Amino acid sequence: MRWFADRNRRAGRRLAILRRVGPHPNPPPQAGEGAGAALAVGSLPRLRGRAGVGARARCLQEKNNSRGRFTDISRGDGIIPRAAGRGPQRGFTLLEILLATTLLAAGLALGFATLRAATATVDRGEALADRTERMRAVEGFLRRRLSSATPIAFAIEDDTGRMIRFIGEPDRVRFVADLPNYLGRGGPHLHDIAVLDGDGGQRLAVSFAMAIAGGTIEDRNARPPESLVPDLTDARFRYRGIGEDGYLGEWTDTWEQVDTLPLQVSIELASRSGGTWPPLVVMLPQRMGGMVP
Repeated sequence: MRWFADRNRRAGRRLAILRRVGPHPNPPPQAGEGAGAALAVGSLPRLRGRAGVGARARCLQEKNNSRGRFTDISRGDGIIPRAAGRGPQRGFTLLEILLATTLLAAGLALGFATLRAATATVDRGEALADRTERMRAVEGFLRRRLSSATPIAFAIEDDTGRMIRFIGEPDRVRFVADLPNYLGRGGPHLHDIAVLDGDGGQRLAVSFAMAIAGGTIEDRNARPPESLVPDLTDARFRYRGIGEDGYLGEWTDTWEQVDTLPLQVSIELASRSGGTWPPLVVMLPQRMGGMVP
């Protein structure tokens, strides 16, 4: 056995030397060198450096050729195994497609619901802003008109001869004030603010007439009453003056002293669109009295 190992070792050295010298035809296999005995890689001498690596590679190529498997060490055949080809790719299953469709439908539904809610919120906000703006406009108009009232007579009582300068009732108030140019020709005009009944229900309206020399002049081109609150549901006018003792009197629904102006006027309104309005209290100028008998 030792002699056989020495023989193989010497043969490997000779083969390595011949391989380093140059290529040559493969020698025929020796007798007794079958598939497992012909120059095994493990039986080659362990040469150091590039010479050992080249000798082992050439021996591996010769072994494969002797077995009928032709390899080329210049391409790396027989040294590094080739990667196996990938199999056919697996597609989506029916369950996965249904799940994806369900998630997509849920996302679209959520998006449309969010958009609809946002649109409804914007619409409600705009409607609320419109109602608030109209309330502010009406209250501002009433405040400016009442605060600019003047003690100019627009009628005379037949039985007593008193000059009528202010008439206050639970649902109507009349007084004289200068009319702005954008509302008419300007100058002192009778302001008639009253609750009127119509086909659609009650409404708060105002009309104007020119006042002169204890009376009014009818205008042929007079405009119909302008609606201030078209969907009125409730309205209340109250008046208060200074008593004989010099203190504020009580609120009354009717102003009896038609020849003088009250000290304060309170207006409470309610509408279908705006609900109950904030109470409006206006101070009137006191050029002539405002005394309560």
